Amino acid sequence: MPEHDKAPQYTPFFGVMGATSAMIFSALGAAYGTAKSGTGIAAMSVMRPELIMKSVIPVVMAGIIAIYGLVVAVVIAGGIDSAEYSLYKSFMHLGAGLSVGLSGLAAGFAIGIVGDAGVRGTAQQPRLFVGMILILIFAEVLGLYGLIVALILAVKQ
Repeated sequence: MPEHDKAPQYTPFFGVMGATSAMIFSALGAAYGTAKSGTGIAAMSVMRPELIMKSVIPVVMAGIIAIYGLVVAVVIAGGIDSAEYSLYKSFMHLGAGLSVGLSGLAAGFAIGIVGDAGVRGTAQQPRLFVGMILILIFAEVLGLYGLIVALILAVKQ
């Protein structure tokens, strides 16, 4: 490869930042969703301890958001090759990381808020449970959309 066709020395930085942002933002969303839902479970379990296991669903769904970020971070890290790593590819990796990371952050916030209010409400009115689950699924799918876009971007040549 001629010297003028080589990618700049800083090119891998953008790919690494994509992997980093995928993991950090999705983990932040998952942590917020877990913490917010967990406080609702703790408050609800004082009066209705038999509902604790049923109420853990929002925490599990929040944890899945972090897995989305982990998958994309691993795909990006595996695609960073010092020999033939172009600036274009590094920007695609940055976009992929931001896509899954920020959508995971938003999904985690939604899961946390709905999970907190949902488990507290379910303790008072059990018929609310199915509605809470449906809302949680719609919140979770926001993170899944980010994962799909991120995988498309990460594997693009």
